[in-house]
Amino acid sequence: MTPHPKSGRPARRRRPSAVLFDRDGTLVRDVPYNADPALVEPMPGAREALDRLRAAGLPIGVVTNQSGVARGLIAEPALRAVNARVEELLGPFDVWAVCPHGEADGCACRKPRPGLVLRAAAALGVRPADCVVIGDIGRDIEAARAAGRGASSCPPR
Repeated sequence: MTPHPKSGRPARRRRPSAVLFDRDGTLVRDVPYNADPALVEPMPGAREALDRLRAAGLPIGVVTNQSGVARGLIAEPALRAVNARVEELLGPFDVWAVCPHGEADGCACRKPRPGLVLRAAAALGVRPADCVVIGDIGRDIEAARAAGRGASSCPPR
C-alpha cells in the first residue's frame, strides 16, 4: 500500500461505486466495425474478472465508441445484436453507453470526451468521479480523466 502523504500510514483505497469498460479490445477482441455477433470473442479472463466484480456487488457498464454506425458500416440492429452477444458470453451489464457518432460529428459523447462516462454514471446513480474506467487505448483514459476520474489501461493482446 502507498503511504498516506500526511500521516505516513498506509493509505486506504476507496472502493469505486462502479466499473466501466470499453468494449472492443478490452472486453472482446477488436474486430473493426463488427456487425456479426458470431465474430464476438471475449478477451482472456474477461468473464472471470466481470464475475468477480458482480460477486462484490459492484455495478458494471460498457462505454463504447461505435463510429461504424455513422459511417454506414453497421446498422443499429446489428450493433444491438453484437452487444447482445457480448452479454451472452460475458453476462449482463448494468448500463450500456454507446456513441454512434463519427469523429467529425463533434458530439459530447465520443471518447475522449466525457459524455459516455457521464451518461453511464448518471444511469447508475453514481458520481462519475467514483467510477473506474478500464480501456485499451488513450481515448478511454482521456474520457475518464475528462469526467473527473482516473482510469486503468489494459494492453491489447
